[in-house]
Amino acid sequence: MTPDTTAVACTGLSYSFGDTKAVDGLDLTVGEGEVFGLLGPNGAGKTTAIRCITTLLPVPAGMVRVFDHDTGRDRMAVRRLLGYVPQQLSADSGLTGRENVALFARVFDVPRRERAERVAQALEAVDLADAADRLAGTYSGGMVRRLELAQALVSAPRLLILDEPTIGLDPIARTSVWDQINAVREATGMTVLVTTHYMDEADQHCHRVGLMHRGRIRALGTPTELRRGLAERQGTDTLPTLEDVFRDVAGSGLDEQSGGFRDVRSTRRTANRVG
Repeated sequence: MTPDTTAVACTGLSYSFGDTKAVDGLDLTVGEGEVFGLLGPNGAGKTTAIRCITTLLPVPAGMVRVFDHDTGRDRMAVRRLLGYVPQQLSADSGLTGRENVALFARVFDVPRRERAERVAQALEAVDLADAADRLAGTYSGGMVRRLELAQALVSAPRLLILDEPTIGLDPIARTSVWDQINAVREATGMTVLVTTHYMDEADQHCHRVGLMHRGRIRALGTPTELRRGLAERQGTDTLPTLEDVFRDVAGSGLDEQSGGFRDVRSTRRTANRVG
């Protein structure tokens, strides 16, 4: 596909935590309507970059634009364009599915007169209408992730950002989540920016992927382009997998860049809660 409008543009994006530079001069463009996969090992800077794009982390003007709005100058305008599903669970187990989505409708300032209909539409879009009035604590892992997707969709975002949306799910639940994502995107034309460690997901669902390592994009293109590029460099007629490309780009520093104890604990806690 050839996007006509830029949904996200990062120019020299940098962000540090103390002496640790998490994102180091990131240049990235995501076209309107595409599904873009941001891949890389733990510690590569993916989540930090996502948080900069969503305005959860402040960056100077000129580094990030979302549909031509500068995150450094107009944070609220950017937020009105976004739906965001973070790695950490955002659903409340003590509320029903409908109540969870209604809460997000209020947070995203959906007009009061539209809320009930928009909540119902979001739940229908992710195939949770029949379970809407059950407590979220009774949902399966796949249902919880779809509920969080409904929370992000209730504001009708132009850009949906998903940080490890299928972490800890079994293959059937992963497929179900992606079916809902693709159905909504095809119906609305929204842009999707996703991080994932599942290379098969990126290969199947992403129009383009960027492989991030040590805070920068090291390889960029369609999954097929990246696989063919590696085959040419290796001088082989056998087309490698996207996982082979991932290892080729990031394999030299995985031990040093795979995140610390806190990253492992957070990931396992999330996986356990949705599993």
